[in-house]
Amino acid sequence: MKIEFDEYVIRDWQADDALSIVTYANNKKVSKNLRDVFPFPYSMNDAEDFLLNIAQQQTKTVFAIATSSEAIGSIGLTLGQDVHRFTAELGYWLAEPFWNKGIVTKAVNKFTEFAFKKFKLHRIFASPYACNTPSIKVLEKAGFEREGVLRASAFKNNKVLDQILYSKLKEGIR
Repeated sequence: MKIEFDEYVIRDWQADDALSIVTYANNKKVSKNLRDVFPFPYSMNDAEDFLLNIAQQQTKTVFAIATSSEAIGSIGLTLGQDVHRFTAELGYWLAEPFWNKGIVTKAVNKFTEFAFKKFKLHRIFASPYACNTPSIKVLEKAGFEREGVLRASAFKNNKVLDQILYSKLKEGIR
């Protein structure tokens, strides 16, 4: 899979991405807004395990955000099951040196457009921590609508956190 935008691309993860993952993921400012499954500190073993798991996915749902020379982040979906089979949760992260350049907003727009078609989805949602203002802005700029507050729904870094639920519907669903 390859989606180009500006001088960036959303592409499949490659085995040689491990070093760039460690370089950029081993950052407390990145990990603090992600789930605990994203470790900190982030080691080479973590990167290799991640890439192995991605390579073994039956259906590829997690991709690299990259420049022409290296991976600088990730974007992906967790597909729903059963009655939620037309719904998916969106997740993403970007390396700190690339923040505040509009990269993630463009990536989210391009990726959700792709995901609605590829996975036959009706709804894509995300639930950033209420304190993660940059991610909230990304979702709003990418056309996601705020549905509500998930009060005291997460426990991260020894704090109980609210999350804000955002969703985007496939055009023509409602």
